[in-house]
Amino acid sequence: MSATLELAKQLIALPSVTPEDGGCQHLLADRLQALGFSIERLPFGDVSNLWACLGEAGPSFCFAGHTDVVPAGPMSDWNTDPFVPTEQNGFLHGRGSADMKGSLAAMITATERFLASSPELNGRLCFLVTSDEEGRAVHGIRKVVEVFQERGETIDYCVVGEPSCSDKLGDTLRIGRRGSLSGTLTVKGVGGHIAYWQRADNPIHKALPALHKLTIEQWDSGESAFPPTSFQISNVHAGVGANNVIPDTMMVEFNLRYSTELTAEEIQQRVEAILSNEGIEFDLDWHLSGEPFLTEKPELIGQMQLAIQAVTGMTAENSTGGGTSDGRFIAKLGTQVVEFGPCNGTIHKPNECVSMADLEQLSEVYERVLHGMLTTG
Repeated sequence: MSATLELAKQLIALPSVTPEDGGCQHLLADRLQALGFSIERLPFGDVSNLWACLGEAGPSFCFAGHTDVVPAGPMSDWNTDPFVPTEQNGFLHGRGSADMKGSLAAMITATERFLASSPELNGRLCFLVTSDEEGRAVHGIRKVVEVFQERGETIDYCVVGEPSCSDKLGDTLRIGRRGSLSGTLTVKGVGGHIAYWQRADNPIHKALPALHKLTIEQWDSGESAFPPTSFQISNVHAGVGANNVIPDTMMVEFNLRYSTELTAEEIQQRVEAILSNEGIEFDLDWHLSGEPFLTEKPELIGQMQLAIQAVTGMTAENSTGGGTSDGRFIAKLGTQVVEFGPCNGTIHKPNECVSMADLEQLSEVYERVLHGMLTTG
């Protein structure tokens, strides 16, 4: 059994449903400490965070990831026990195999081979691992970055092991992510009997013109790295369940995925202006899940593309698609951040799995990037 596959199986066998770590970080820390890494644990609340570094000076290169996984759901939906790693037809099955314990295993074994080659480090090599990515993402990398900002800790380059690829390993390299801004809109009216509609004020009727304007608003034109910003309604609720009652309120939940052309504050002002111009009475609560980020400098992207091409034969598409990730927090340190990991077709689903051959290639990609970023000549 390869070292990468063995470690991935060990990690999967440790149940770590968010925000639990399940002992995964102790396993990783032991491997890194044996290589000479200094180990710092940064627990906040019920979340475990690990910061490990090797080297004293120069630019810092960081592998980042998370040990927490989403709940398995009904066991009847799984063909195998989600926390018993199982090999079937060239795939490793288990919760977290693709998202993202397989990537963590590949990072560790890549580092072990890289250091065994006795390179002269041109910088620091670091690992940043949390158990709070799949959940609230409050006490994980977000909190660690706040601590780093206070003490002046920097990360120059970071590879996040999120499952970035779609159909084949090497087809996608994420160089940024869109921001995610959600709102809960409550439109106020006056309830009453439908037969006496003149005595009521229907909030649904009042809200529809404004909602239509929000859905057709051109928020930006997009740019080379990002698609245009999108306003999407996810939930609507009004009424008491009877067909003869006009409701007194209407609740609408919506989300905008937006690019670096906009700020959350600009979006909020524009949404509220459209609502106000329609003359409706409303309350609006906002939740910013993550700000957009984009890596434009070529150093890390170039080395990643070279490594992916050499190992997989693929030219990866530079993409900003997908949801949010911890990269949005790390980028606040002025870091060049990219995301590269296995295929994501089964993540968060029953019977999550990863190609065992892809795990080996992933580890080799990571190793080549280490040579490209941390050695001279």
